[in-house]
Amino acid sequence: MRAIILLGHGSRVPEASRDMERVAAGLQQTYRHEIVEFCHMSMLGPHFPETFEKCVAKGATEVLVMPYFLHVGQHMRADIPNILRESIRKHPQVSVVLGRNLGFDPVLIDLMEKRVAESAGLPDIRELPEVHEDDHACAQECPHGAKA
Repeated sequence: MRAIILLGHGSRVPEASRDMERVAAGLQQTYRHEIVEFCHMSMLGPHFPETFEKCVAKGATEVLVMPYFLHVGQHMRADIPNILRESIRKHPQVSVVLGRNLGFDPVLIDLMEKRVAESAGLPDIRELPEVHEDDHACAQECPHGAKA
């Protein structure tokens, strides 16, 4: 049985991942995949190791990890493969495949044009409330210490 795990960077803001959760649910409902889960690399979970274990407990013998990342940076090149390798040591019978990241697709051009149109009439940045955050948020969020 195959499981699909959407793996995103995550955030310290709990509701930041709701869109990825909606994509995971839509993928399962629309395409009838038996197991579709999501997880994060940041401090807020769920994280890959626990999500992977959950899939194995449900009977997954193949896990397809779909990176919810637009660009191929440090996380895609090194951090994610290392996280996956660490987790599979306890389950050598389970096949784990690192799928393709979101990357470029012509669909993104249409999506961006849609967002441009939806942005008409939004307020000037000076009208938005200021939010003060730590400048080193990623270093604190990423348990592996990598920068996004």
